Amino acid sequence: MKDFLSGFRTWLLVLERRSVLTVETYEGEIRCFLAWLNRASADPSLEEALKAVDAALLTEYLEDRRERISSRSAAKTVSALRSFFRYLGGMDLRKDNPAAVLEMPRRSFRLPAVLSRQKIEALLEAADAAKPLGVRNRAIFELIYSAGLRVSEAVHLNVKDVFFSERILRLKGKGNKERMAIFGDEAALWLRRYLDTVRPSLAGPRQTGAFFLNRRGRRLSRKGIWKSYALLSLVAGTSSKLHALRHSFATELLAGGADLRQVQELLGHASPVTTQIYTHVDVSLLRESHRKYLPNLGVYHG
Repeated sequence: MKDFLSGFRTWLLVLERRSVLTVETYEGEIRCFLAWLNRASADPSLEEALKAVDAALLTEYLEDRRERISSRSAAKTVSALRSFFRYLGGMDLRKDNPAAVLEMPRRSFRLPAVLSRQKIEALLEAADAAKPLGVRNRAIFELIYSAGLRVSEAVHLNVKDVFFSERILRLKGKGNKERMAIFGDEAALWLRRYLDTVRPSLAGPRQTGAFFLNRRGRRLSRKGIWKSYALLSLVAGTSSKLHALRHSFATELLAGGADLRQVQELLGHASPVTTQIYTHVDVSLLRESHRKYLPNLGVYHG
């Protein structure tokens, strides 16, 4: 199994030129599939088992997998399987791609969660500014909220990519595409405080260009940021996930009068279709406010 996964990973990175995050996702999906195939196949040879895989067997696997994952994750499973069998074809292990006929699962439509301004303030203030890591965490989440960042963009941010006088960030977005983002005065205040008083002690003698560091002086990971956010959310009582800050940023822009194209650019979406979901969020917030403050005037239909 290790040989198949190692070869697949190299193929994705070098020939398919996929992002590291996509490679990790696909590798994890195929690891699950190969483990399942080992259990389901009567053939002791994994190579022979892979040669015998057909669309019916893959459908059986997907049905088994869908019992434990969301439709969004199931779509990633199908994409990973299609790529993996293309890889096997390039290795002359197969002449066909049984995953090519699989239907992509329809993703359920869910409005992204957003936080009220009061909850966001409570969450940000939950970071203990008397402690170095509290200052770092406040800076991270002020920035994510102020600029609408993805967590991966915060992770890969470098010191040289933050321009304080212009309030601009140079980011590496999805698919390693470079984009620019704008941040506000409050975020700038916490970023500067972190950069001047906390980062030097975290970095120590280590030479690194990473902006956000962990306690060992290395680039802070996605898991590290998620863990910090989960703790602050618990303390603040918001019961939210990190992406809610990005959703709240977009929703507030639309509510404040920004048009869809502007929000698309600020979020770094490749297509306006992705951004349109926030127009639904905005209407749902209007409905909620209408019910709360004008309960006797009927339902708002926006």
